[in-house]
Amino acid sequence: MKISILSIFIFILSFQVYGQSESEEGRNTFVLDSLKSAYYAGGEKNLALLNKLLAKEQNPDTLLKYGNILLQKSLKDSLFSNLYAAHLQIGNSYKLKGNLSEGLENYFIALKYAEKSGNIDYKGKVFVAIADTYSANENSQNAIIYYRKSIEILENGNDSIGLGSAIFNAGDEYLNMGKLDSALLFTERSQQIFERVDFPLGKAYCLGNLGMIFAEYGNKSIAEDRINQAIEILEKYADHYAIAVYLNFMSSIYLEKNEIATALSYSQRSLDLAKKYGLKEQISESNLLLSKIYEQSGNAPKALEFYKQYILYRDSVNNIQAVQEIANLRTDYEVSQKQVEVDYLEKEALISQLREKRQQFFIYAVLVMLLFVILVAIMTYRRYRFEKETKLIIEKEKNRSEELLLNILPEETAEELKNDGKVMAKRIDSVTVLFTDFKSFTAISENISPEKLVESIDFYFKEFDRITTKYGLEKIKTIGDSYMCAGGLPIQNKTHPKDVILAAKEMMAFVNQELGNDLMHFEMRIGIHTGPIVAGIVGIKKWQYDIWGDTVNIASRMETNSVEGRINLSETTYELIKDEFECEYRGSIDVKNRGVWKMYFLK
Repeated sequence: MKISILSIFIFILSFQVYGQSESEEGRNTFVLDSLKSAYYAGGEKNLALLNKLLAKEQNPDTLLKYGNILLQKSLKDSLFSNLYAAHLQIGNSYKLKGNLSEGLENYFIALKYAEKSGNIDYKGKVFVAIADTYSANENSQNAIIYYRKSIEILENGNDSIGLGSAIFNAGDEYLNMGKLDSALLFTERSQQIFERVDFPLGKAYCLGNLGMIFAEYGNKSIAEDRINQAIEILEKYADHYAIAVYLNFMSSIYLEKNEIATALSYSQRSLDLAKKYGLKEQISESNLLLSKIYEQSGNAPKALEFYKQYILYRDSVNNIQAVQEIANLRTDYEVSQKQVEVDYLEKEALISQLREKRQQFFIYAVLVMLLFVILVAIMTYRRYRFEKETKLIIEKEKNRSEELLLNILPEETAEELKNDGKVMAKRIDSVTVLFTDFKSFTAISENISPEKLVESIDFYFKEFDRITTKYGLEKIKTIGDSYMCAGGLPIQNKTHPKDVILAAKEMMAFVNQELGNDLMHFEMRIGIHTGPIVAGIVGIKKWQYDIWGDTVNIASRMETNSVEGRINLSETTYELIKDEFECEYRGSIDVKNRGVWKMYFLK
């Protein structure tokens, strides 16, 4: 059970950039909302306030949004300290999302600006962030190297909290490596530093990790006491990532004791918290732990349900195999071409040797030459046939690989990936996003076999794929029984609201038809919203084209607030299609975490 120091590192920024202590009241949502209001009320020009807002924010999507705002504003004036902070926070957001390669790339850019600023504390913090990323990627060797670099730098600076954090993280990595004595030594040293500077959050992390160390030593009672103390402190600071990790660890302790109810309670709390704040790594880990708990309690259907959710989040980014096959085919082709050149040069050398001896051994040379020509002719003919057949095979496999790649990524994105080896994230100002969801899917899935369930879902989603293709929409992904697609990307157009409405009507009509087979029949909700998004590829393997932004969240809320058999539109989408489609005004509805929204049912 692994814990990252990233959350505590975000808090460190707020202490170090502004040089002030945060009270427990200053950590709550009210203060964060107040900062946002003050920032926008001030004309969005106060970079110090924006830095402070970033230091308190923990939602990865919001962190990315404000990090990019700070980056754009700082680039104009080459403000090295702000450019450092912007890239550090953007890296933090990508790491929280599980996109380690993007996170690491931004950390190294932050390191460049930290060196330009001349602030050694900045440099030490970036080394900690880089080490955290290697740790998350299970590269302990590089992680320990960068932790030691950060400790060496921070010991010569004035940042006691940063030093304590670097030492703590090194201890955390030793814990992950199973080196308990080193883990205990580093963790106790960091605890002393945090107690000396009175940093409650740091002390909470030390208590939590000491609990895990004592658990590894076999002293479960002390472990429970330390971890419960840590959770109590972390709840005051709303440090959701760490709480989720420690809750799962507590669940594991009780599972070993076969106290199923208590283990289930802790793990479910961790899952609920991770889902609420979009912590994918912890969603995956909580689902796996819940699967083990239900398996141990003898509830096989529930165990299977949570295991499938674990697999879903573990493999949330799609297959990179097609891209690898293309690279392999290119390599094989280049090798075959080089081999032809080598063969040709070898033949030329042999012919030259025969010519030099022609005068002395004329008769024999002629015979040898004739024989050689015949052999060369045969070899050349065979090689010609071999190369022709090989090229056909390569072309066929290349076409198959490209078809597979285009089945994973949009054509424009696939071309950019093949040409540049990477894909830049793009902002699209107007996209219409559609979510579907089947009623009572979890309850129904418990009463039928997994094979029949998958067959039924496959039946509907194949038709949805055909419909999205028909109307020029982009399928983004499926999450369990939910289907997500969007219009107006990757190439922008003006017809995407109408296209999505037509697709939604056809999807609903297909689901509502009478089935003439033994597949499961579902009732479905649909939600639609239009707005700006950021689109691109996430991860360094098993790539998947995905979209982010408030538009996606609001579209999901439109689906959640819809009813079975109806298509629910936000006011934004309604204004774009009201002249072509008849709608029914539902009124203003309070949407969770998004305020009050006017909604319309499509008739």
